[in-house]
Amino acid sequence: MSNSAALGVSRETSARLEVYVDLLKKWNPRINLVAKSTVNDVWRRHVADSAQLHELAPHPVDHWADLGSGGGFPGLVIAILAKEFDSPSNVTLVESDSRKCAFLRTVARETDLAVTVVNDRVENLPHLGCDVVTARALTDLSTLLSYAHANLREGGMALFPKGVTWKKELAEAQQKWKFEHHEVKSVTEDGPVILRITGVSRV
Repeated sequence: MSNSAALGVSRETSARLEVYVDLLKKWNPRINLVAKSTVNDVWRRHVADSAQLHELAPHPVDHWADLGSGGGFPGLVIAILAKEFDSPSNVTLVESDSRKCAFLRTVARETDLAVTVVNDRVENLPHLGCDVVTARALTDLSTLLSYAHANLREGGMALFPKGVTWKKELAEAQQKWKFEHHEVKSVTEDGPVILRITGVSRV
């Protein structure tokens, strides 16, 4: 996938995604937003990989929180899609690295996104009460479930992309947490899945 055309979005959304990717390539050598080896395949590895999460959410969504946003995947992609699809209404990006927060705010300004960027560690957050929580390549599933439990409203959903070792992480998480889950195969590569998780509670 070379550009935004393959995502099947509007011209305005495509333009915003192009601006985002251009900024990412400009900033990446300085603050390492994504692995250098993935920059040439950024549309498939990062943009399309993030966009698929938007389709899995129970729209309309009021508040979507992306934890450990880093370079903005999936959070900024979700916020750009929200401009076209009117959901989610509010997007919060949580990132502990102040330089990455500066990048997230720059993209939001350049693409006219109304996002809230929180420069803090996830553990320090007040209860966000969000409808959907995402985190991509942040930490193990058990820890992610503790974050989901702390920040989702009752009836909310977590969407966690996981790599080829997801079954091992799932088994470990089930020792500590009770939850409903559904595995969705990634559309961008074989092996990884997105875990759709609801009803998180402690064992």
